[in-house]
Amino acid sequence: MIAALTLDLDDTLWPVMPTLLRAEAVLQDWLRTHAPATAAAFDVPTLQRLRGEVAHRHPELAHDLTALRLITLREALISAGDDPALAEEAFDVFFAERQRVQWYADVRPALERLAARFPLLALSNGNAELAATGLSAYFVGAVSARGCGVAKPSARIFAAACAELRCAAGQVMHIGDDWRLDIVGARQAGLHTAWIRRPEAALHHGPASPDLDAPPAGQHLHVDDLLALAEALGV
Repeated sequence: MIAALTLDLDDTLWPVMPTLLRAEAVLQDWLRTHAPATAAAFDVPTLQRLRGEVAHRHPELAHDLTALRLITLREALISAGDDPALAEEAFDVFFAERQRVQWYADVRPALERLAARFPLLALSNGNAELAATGLSAYFVGAVSARGCGVAKPSARIFAAACAELRCAAGQVMHIGDDWRLDIVGARQAGLHTAWIRRPEAALHHGPASPDLDAPPAGQHLHVDDLLALAEALGV
């Protein structure tokens, strides 16, 4: 029944929090040199709080993390008296470091096995760029919340992924770590699902004993990592 797979990226193929913290530290170093007043007024936690305020004021941009970060940087620069035109260069510094992810150990061998059997499509709410992460060779393409104009768990983004794969929803399995965004969203859109709940993850995005009665029926797997998924799918 399954003809193709869609995969979440952050916290499914790599731990995202260490990546973001490192990128924010690199951005802070850049600000100290190029916008010292902003660096003095906005340390990492303060900039994070401002980004939360920006997100609250711009719910229409909830799907676009890049836009929210750019607005945040411009507001911080203006507030501190620095040149707001520096926002794009500052974001580029952050964004380049944000792509330097460290895959989970199972990811490359599992993707080799899965990609030999299924077309794989990245499906992410985040702004990681697949080519920059070093894993694009295993994927036929990517659908992002920013490009789609809507984020998971909306059925629209799952429908866009199925259309990209030229498959019906019932032919596609979505794989992700977040119970609400990935699993419930995908099942309500008619996809099969595989929930990656890594034992080493600091945070599990979902219930310990999930109730599968609410979403529509369909194949559902609950596995510790992608190698276990490959085994379950017989590849």
